[in-house]
Amino acid sequence: MQSEQTIRLSVFAGVLLLVALGEIISPHRPLVDSKRRRWFTNLTLVVIDTTAVRLLFPILPVAVAYMAETRGWGLFNAVSLAFWLRALLSFLLLDFIIYLQHVLFHYTPILWRLHRMHHTDLDLDVTSGNRFHPLEIIISILIKLAAVIILGAPAQAVLAFEVVLNACAMFNHGNIKLPVAFDHLLRLFLVTPDMHRVHHSTIVRETNSNFGFNFPWWDRLCGTYRSQPEKGHLDMTIGLTEYRDPQRLTLLRLLLQPFTPL
Repeated sequence: MQSEQTIRLSVFAGVLLLVALGEIISPHRPLVDSKRRRWFTNLTLVVIDTTAVRLLFPILPVAVAYMAETRGWGLFNAVSLAFWLRALLSFLLLDFIIYLQHVLFHYTPILWRLHRMHHTDLDLDVTSGNRFHPLEIIISILIKLAAVIILGAPAQAVLAFEVVLNACAMFNHGNIKLPVAFDHLLRLFLVTPDMHRVHHSTIVRETNSNFGFNFPWWDRLCGTYRSQPEKGHLDMTIGLTEYRDPQRLTLLRLLLQPFTPL
């Protein structure tokens, strides 16, 4: 368990540093809001979310995967497949489930009230990938726990998925300008910053597109893929039209946002 936490923290810190450096060296968009305030808010949410999960869940997805394997729970513990194939299929199915969860949070009004906090960021950068309401994180953990048990996913695949998911979320929220040709090649296999930025547009039909975090394939297969923002990456407006005042985006007001009127 200790090695799991070391892996998670090391990858988190490493990706955060690398993407933050990329944003300094090759930023894509000028910032419109206070970076200091946003970083304080978004990184404090990481601490709050992590603490909430640790307090409420004595057992987390990786530990549940070990338990499921020991007790023979789940699909992949009931069929005879090579370990590498079970791990690969588990990783892919977990990613598809997270895609579906993301869609659900957009189209279910009560869940959107939680998720919209993520979309209130007026800029996108590496910290935006961790800007989630604690209640959304708790629901997400419950969905992951259920998915791990039903699939019987190997613990190694679950750990790899969780680490990659967090790393990709920071990368694809990054304010990084990639060469166009490289972006077009990379997004065949991975959600890029340009691809995900469309999802944070104030235009609703763009907000309801490009739901993937790791792989771009689910958006293409399910018809939710949108290649570019209508107004272009430099002229598009990021955030939600209802939340343009930075004074409404302080940490306390964000935490209370699901319970307050627009």
